[in-house]
Amino acid sequence: MNTAPGGPDAPAPSVPGTPSAVVRHLAAPARAAAHFRALLDCTTDVSDVAGALLGEREPDFVLVDTRSAESWGQGHIPGALHLPTATLAAGAAPHLDPAVPVVVHCWGPGCNGAQRAALVLAGQGYRVKELLGGFEYWVREGFAYETAGAGGAARRQDLPDRLTAPLGTADCGC
Repeated sequence: MNTAPGGPDAPAPSVPGTPSAVVRHLAAPARAAAHFRALLDCTTDVSDVAGALLGEREPDFVLVDTRSAESWGQGHIPGALHLPTATLAAGAAPHLDPAVPVVVHCWGPGCNGAQRAALVLAGQGYRVKELLGGFEYWVREGFAYETAGAGGAARRQDLPDRLTAPLGTADCGC
C-alpha cells in the first residue's frame, strides 16, 4: 500500500478530536480482561497442545478431531480421537469421560466445525476448548501427522511455514 503523503492509498487525514476507527469502540480495562480471560478459557493453540501431547507426561485432556472420515483419512493428529460433529448429537458418553477436559478441532480457521462440536459437547456437560487453527495449523507449524490409505497408516511431517511458526525453535516467545 502506498502511504506516501498525497498518494492514492494515503490514509485520510484525521479530524482533530475525532477518534480513529481503531479506538472508536474501546473496552474498559476490566471488560477487556474479562473478554480475554473468556477467550483463554475456551481456546488453546497448536503449540500448547503439541507440547502437552509430545511431553513427558500423559496429557490432561483428550483431543477430538470433529471432521469427516474422509478428512480424518487425509490426515490427523496422532493421539486424537475421531468423533465427527454429526455423531455428537447422539451423545459422546461412550467415548469421553466427563471428568477429562476435551479439546476439539476441525480443519482450520476458515471452518467453524470445531465451534459447533464444542457447543454440542458443552451442552452435554463437558468442559471443552477449541484448538485455534485446527488441523491446518498443526501441519503448517511442522508437527507430525498421520494419514490413512489403502496401504495403512503413514506418518508425515512437513516443514514449518515461516508465517505461522518460528523456524529453528519451538518457542514463539508469546
